[in-house]
Amino acid sequence: MTPGGGGGPMKDCEYSQISTHSSSSPMESPHKKKKAAPKRKWEVFPGRNKFFCNGRIMMARQTGVFYLTLVLILVTSGLFFAFDCPYLSEKITPAIPAIGGILFFFVMGTLLRTSFSDPGVLPRATPDEAADLERQIDIANGSSSGGYRPPPRTKDVIINGQTVKLKYCFTCKIFRPPRASHCSLCDNCVERFDHHCPWVGNCVGKRNYRFFYMFILSLSFLTVFIFAFVITHIILRSQQAGFLNALKDSPASVLEAVVCFFSVWSIVGLSGFHTYLISSNQTTNEDIKGSWSNKRGKENYNPYGYGNIFTNCCAALCGPISPSLIDRRGFIQPDTPQPAAPSNGITMYGATQSQSNMCDQDQCIQSTKFVLQAAATPLLQSEPSLTSEELSLPGKATIGAPCATLTLGQPTPPSSMPNLTSETGLTDMIPLKEEHEGHQFLTPEEAPSPPRMLPAGSPITHSHTMHVLSLASQDSLHEDSVRGLVKLSSV
Repeated sequence: MTPGGGGGPMKDCEYSQISTHSSSSPMESPHKKKKAAPKRKWEVFPGRNKFFCNGRIMMARQTGVFYLTLVLILVTSGLFFAFDCPYLSEKITPAIPAIGGILFFFVMGTLLRTSFSDPGVLPRATPDEAADLERQIDIANGSSSGGYRPPPRTKDVIINGQTVKLKYCFTCKIFRPPRASHCSLCDNCVERFDHHCPWVGNCVGKRNYRFFYMFILSLSFLTVFIFAFVITHIILRSQQAGFLNALKDSPASVLEAVVCFFSVWSIVGLSGFHTYLISSNQTTNEDIKGSWSNKRGKENYNPYGYGNIFTNCCAALCGPISPSLIDRRGFIQPDTPQPAAPSNGITMYGATQSQSNMCDQDQCIQSTKFVLQAAATPLLQSEPSLTSEELSLPGKATIGAPCATLTLGQPTPPSSMPNLTSETGLTDMIPLKEEHEGHQFLTPEEAPSPPRMLPAGSPITHSHTMHVLSLASQDSLHEDSVRGLVKLSSV
C-alpha cells in the first residue's frame, strides 16, 4: 500500500511525543546552568584583612599609616639623591650615593616583605572541629548533658619544665598555641604574636618578625646616613658662601635634616628595644605583660630562651620560615549537601530560606501523591473510574495546579464527617460517571479536590447520573480518601 492510500487511517493514529525536558517542569531549568567558577579562600577569609594580586598580598584593613611611611621614605630619599648626592660625590667620594642606594633598596624590600606577607595567622576551627573540641571539653570536665557549662578559658601545658597556660579563643574556636594571641584589629589569632604595627600596615608575628627587625634596623642606618651627609653638605656650602646662603641654595637639605632629626630618635630606640627582645628570645607582648624573667633561677623564667644571646639571635633571624597555615590562594572545596528539613512543619536551626522553600515544594508533591493513591483505590476494587470533566470545578484550582495556588482550609478529622458513610454524603462529595470511557488510570487532573475548596453554599452540579456503591465499597473508598485529604489539609 502506498503512503498516500492510507492517509486517512494513519492520520487518525498520529500522536505527538511528549518531551520529558519541558521547560514547564518546576523542578528543571530550561537552560543548562553554567558551572560557577571556584572561589579562592582569600575571597571568603573571615578576618579583617585586605588582599591584592589574587591573594598574594595580605595586609591589615587600616593601611593609611603605611602609606605615610612610604611617602616619608620615598620623599626623603628622593630629595637626598637628587640634591645632595651630586655635590657630595663630586666633593667627597662617589661611594656615598652607592651606599645610600643599597640601604634604600634594602629598606624598601624588607618593608614590603613585612607588609605584604602572612604574619602567621592561625586558621579558625570548622564547625565540625569546634563541635568535637567542645565534646572533648565536656568529657574532660565530666559535665552532664542536662546543663550548660561554658568551655574553660585555659589549658595547662608543660614547656621546658615551665607551666604555660593556653587560652581558648571564642572567636576562632581554638586553644591558641603558646605565644599566640588574638589581634583585635585584624581579628585573627597570630602565631608568636609580637604586636600590630600600623607603620607597616600588618601584624608582626612568627613569619615576618625577622623582616620587621631588619626593616627597622636598616631604616635606622639609612636615617642616620642621610642626616649625617645632609649636615655635611650644608657645612661645606656654608664654608664657601656663608650659612644663610647655604640654606637658601639647598632648601631640600633643610627639609631632609628636619625629617631625619625628628624620626631618628624613635627609629633608633625601636631598633635597640627589639635587639634586646631578640637577645632574650621574648616578644613585645610578653615583655609588656611581664610574663617571663631573664633570670633562670626564678619561678617565671622564660622557657623559650636558649640561655645564650648568640643562639637566641640565630633562632630568631636565621631559622627556617614556617609555611603559611591559611592557604589563602587555595580553592574552596564544594560543600557537602545539607539534609532536608523535616516535613512535619518543624524548622531546623540554621536552615536557609531556599531550603525551606524546597521543603514546602517537597511537601506539596508528597501530599499530591498520597491523594492520588487514595483516589486510585476504587480502581483496585473494580469500581467505575472518574473523568477530569466530572471532577473539574469551575473557577477553582485542581490537584494538578501548582502548590502555591491551593487554598487549604482548616484540617478536618474523619470523625467530624459522618455523612461520608451515607449515600447522600457520597453523592454530594464525589460524583461518579455511570459508564467509564476506557480509562484505566487516573491522572492528577482527575483526582478529587480537597475539602473546603468551595465557599459555603456553593452547589456542585453535574449532568451525569450517579452510580451508588455498596456500603462496604463506600467505607473502603472514603477511609483511604479522607486520610489523604486530611493529610493534605494539615500540611
